[in-house]
Amino acid sequence: MVEAHTVLGEQVRMPVEIRHADASSALFLVHAGAARALLAPAGLEPITVLGRAVLSLAFVRYIDGDLGPYHEFAFSLMAKQPGHKGSTGAYIHWLPVNQSFTCEAGQSIWGFPKLMADIDITPVRGGHRCEVRVDGQLVIALRVADGLPMPGGAGGASIDAYTFRNGMLRRTPWLMNPSRVRGRPGGVRVELGDHPVSDQLRALGLPRGALFASRIGALAMTFDNAATVLQTRGNR
Repeated sequence: MVEAHTVLGEQVRMPVEIRHADASSALFLVHAGAARALLAPAGLEPITVLGRAVLSLAFVRYIDGDLGPYHEFAFSLMAKQPGHKGSTGAYIHWLPVNQSFTCEAGQSIWGFPKLMADIDITPVRGGHRCEVRVDGQLVIALRVADGLPMPGGAGGASIDAYTFRNGMLRRTPWLMNPSRVRGRPGGVRVELGDHPVSDQLRALGLPRGALFASRIGALAMTFDNAATVLQTRGNR
């Protein structure tokens, strides 16, 4: 097990700890066929509810952590390995960030699909809004209502994260400790741009109403080393 990784000349010790962050997220039930097409290169299949796949969109402000402060937007699908019980995880399909160190660390250590983007997170009446632009082009603007207070530990769960990069499927243990959680049904507004990722979200059925919106006011997380699940000849 690797105890440390060198990233841009700096040592990143494992596990990586995020001591304080806050996050807003939205869950959607989307077209299973479009989700299956996005998951196919990784050899995964979607988790379905009432015949629909489960999509999560989230934005996070990392305030105090081992990779420094940064903003992040996450586009993920709940997925599993066909024929493997207990293999449910979150497949991270697209993960823009606004700082170069975490971008390089995410790619090199875990195979996360991180890329540099402009990510503007602002409080709005009753919630928070995130706008993501890549090379000046709008990809998505997501407004998430804060909702009502929920029991401690709600709104987030410890779940493994799947990534697929350079023909390699990896699985990363991802532990979450949320507090100051709020949530509500619906409460989400989505605006899509003209970027290829915007078109992928349209193919899934967005913009549409969300199943649930949540806000985590204080979030601690731990990421351990990634384990290789499968290696293929394909490239992402």
